[in-house]
Amino acid sequence: MNANTSTAVLVHGAWAGEASWSKVASILRSNRIKTVTVRIPLSSLADDVVALDQALDRVDGPVVLVGHAYAGAVISASQSSKVRALVYVAGIAPDQGETVAEVFNRYGHDAETPQLAPDGEGWIRLPADAFATAFAQHATTEEQQMLAATQPPISPAAITVPAGAPLWKRVPSWYLLAEQDHMIPTQTQRFVAERMQAHIVSYPVDHVPSVTAPALVANLIVDAIKHGKD
Repeated sequence: MNANTSTAVLVHGAWAGEASWSKVASILRSNRIKTVTVRIPLSSLADDVVALDQALDRVDGPVVLVGHAYAGAVISASQSSKVRALVYVAGIAPDQGETVAEVFNRYGHDAETPQLAPDGEGWIRLPADAFATAFAQHATTEEQQMLAATQPPISPAAITVPAGAPLWKRVPSWYLLAEQDHMIPTQTQRFVAERMQAHIVSYPVDHVPSVTAPALVANLIVDAIKHGKD
């Protein structure tokens, strides 16, 4: 697949929004790779897939879809014929009939993982102090504070509905395994990646390497663009 004709489409997950891709997008664009970031509402898996597919409709040519954490489920659920490769960054990728919550809770979490529950408005928000201890412990204090202040919450409806037939069964996938992730256990990530038969890279990074190790993320995306399905 020609990198000059492919577009990297970057999809955020819960608690780290579109801006969390800014460093990765800058690196990709400096390498003359067309790059688009997508904002999803996190209101339900179906709503998020609609938002993604609408964004893909506006992209010309082949696409490499990149999803962080929960967005792994979103990119897996797209049925766009433009997608040539999937890239998961500490991503969750349910199989048909599974929910995001089931995959997230497949293996035990460590002591740093925060307790998650809907608030009075029905949205799941991350406690502000969790950005420094569990979500982005390798980020600067300023970055942690910015992530906490701008976090997009997620609805339980996004994580409790069974997924349909996943795109990763038909399209090659790449996976960045975050070894120091306190949100999604390493064992869970490896299970997901191996089940997809993904090309796996593993690094001692936190849950948001798009912020804290953007070059590693960009390198994996470039590899997927070069070697994705023709």
